[in-house]
Amino acid sequence: MANRDPTTLSNYSAWRTKHTTVNFKLDFEQRFLKGTATLELESQTDRESKEVILDTRFVNVQSINVDSAQSKWELKPHSDPFGAPLHVSVPEGAKKGHVIKVAIELETTAKCTALQWLTPAQTSNKKHPYMFSQCQAINARSIFPCQDTPDVKSTFTFKLTSSLPVVASGVPVGDHTPAVGTEKTYEFEQKVPIPSYLFAVASGDIVAAKIGSNSVVVTGPNELDDCKWELEQDMDKFMEVAEKLVFPYKWGQYNVLVLPPSFPYGGMENPIYTFATPTIISGDRQNVDVIAHELSHSWSGNLVSNASWEHFWLNEGWTVYLERRIQAAIHGEPEFDFSSIIGWKALEDSVELFGQDHEYTKLIISHKDVDPEDVYSTIAYEKGFHFLYYLDRLVGREAFNKFIPHYFTKWSGKSLDSFEFRDTFMDYFNGLGDETIKQKIANIDWEGRLYTPGLPPKPDFDTSMVEACYELASKWQDAAFEPEPKDVDSFTANQKIVFLDRLQKSGSLSSERAQLLGKVYDFISSKNVELKSSYYRVSLDAKDPTCVYGVAELLGSVGRMKFVRPLFRGLNKMNRALALETFAKNKDFYHPICRGMVEKDLGI
Repeated sequence: MANRDPTTLSNYSAWRTKHTTVNFKLDFEQRFLKGTATLELESQTDRESKEVILDTRFVNVQSINVDSAQSKWELKPHSDPFGAPLHVSVPEGAKKGHVIKVAIELETTAKCTALQWLTPAQTSNKKHPYMFSQCQAINARSIFPCQDTPDVKSTFTFKLTSSLPVVASGVPVGDHTPAVGTEKTYEFEQKVPIPSYLFAVASGDIVAAKIGSNSVVVTGPNELDDCKWELEQDMDKFMEVAEKLVFPYKWGQYNVLVLPPSFPYGGMENPIYTFATPTIISGDRQNVDVIAHELSHSWSGNLVSNASWEHFWLNEGWTVYLERRIQAAIHGEPEFDFSSIIGWKALEDSVELFGQDHEYTKLIISHKDVDPEDVYSTIAYEKGFHFLYYLDRLVGREAFNKFIPHYFTKWSGKSLDSFEFRDTFMDYFNGLGDETIKQKIANIDWEGRLYTPGLPPKPDFDTSMVEACYELASKWQDAAFEPEPKDVDSFTANQKIVFLDRLQKSGSLSSERAQLLGKVYDFISSKNVELKSSYYRVSLDAKDPTCVYGVAELLGSVGRMKFVRPLFRGLNKMNRALALETFAKNKDFYHPICRGMVEKDLGI
């Protein structure tokens, strides 16, 4: 049987990883991980399998033992984007069901795309270095040789030796008393099988505070109080609603690590410890929906995973859907549509960026010889959400509510593709014996929904929470309108963002009016990066020459790609010299994934 994931070079149809043990020392001076990764692999074939092939990318492999005996191995030539396959000889072979242990002694290298090493100067208290990983989508192979595909799941043991406290994507085992400056081995166990992209580790001067009955927030000492305040009000509420929607949480603890500002994503759903951007700590509790999203991944993505990145919408579309259901349960039903309206704008932006007919605007995207980083956008999130929301409306909320736990129970611990999702959906609803529902689902255009590029059909949203935002935006179309601070006094931060998005879409502000906008409503001094970024995008579109230095300053303090990439694209159109200068100044601050994407955006 051939692999169904085109982004792995491993022969996982012949062997499957059952357990992975990593025993690494973190060396902050030389900026590498050094140690041993041991993979327990089960033979999948009736014929004797005499070779294991693993994914690697710029890893320094030093020796390999198979079942404690030295083995012959060969690292084949590197080719972008998938790296260099590692061929390990199993001379005695192994029959189906037999498990072998492959122990690989290794070091990571300066070309490792998964790890970012920060100097003390890049952290908030300027005292200690910091390191964190980001393995999604195919970056785990740059830390250790593995079957780097979401179609394979393994349990994990982490043994990580560091001079600074450590977290990893497992449950802490033994003594984890923080020991800053003293070398110590921190152990973690992950007993729920996870794919390689959920391997995660971070180490730095970090401390913890309780934010829920089974949750802590971990971050730098200077940030701890602010992070605790931002998150403690909602954590248990999010968990309670999510468990009612699906079924009880399976992972033990749910913790949040708030990272330094160079972290490239809003959040990464690493099990046990969600890795989160500090931009969610905005002092107004307006951006904690990121945590509702990452918590939802505990079911969608982590427990039930897309079989390959071609079907990424199954991870993200489901997660956005669950996130919005959580928000609606806590804040009222209009919140579901309000969040969906914000998401629709992001979807329109992505479709416009790629082009209406582009392959990357489909739900199923071919990844043959394609780097998943190049494909990454809000398409999987928002277009995936809209497909599920369409199915929800088609069969009715009551019926769909019962399908949710059925789906996650059926596929728990497994990976699936879009066609298996389709069959699961059709089998479930045809099996109910409800003739009305049967007729409705018989007319679903699965082919069209999965393969048509561009925007999906737009539903009728409840606009009650956005009408005031739209009304204010329309007033700004009149050059004679004189704004006052009280115009936005009653708006939440997210309503201000909807107002700014509407203004940007109209594209009708002069540079003078854009300056007035920032001054009267005081967007420039906001600590909410979502809000500040939205304002700067309006100003860049209005070609306001005074905004570029504020944009450049923001780009030097934030590494989240959601903000960095559009701001660089806008700055590049207005002032390419400043865009290039700003990138050169900050490129070592950005995570390797972010740095690579901005280089492509700027045509460097």
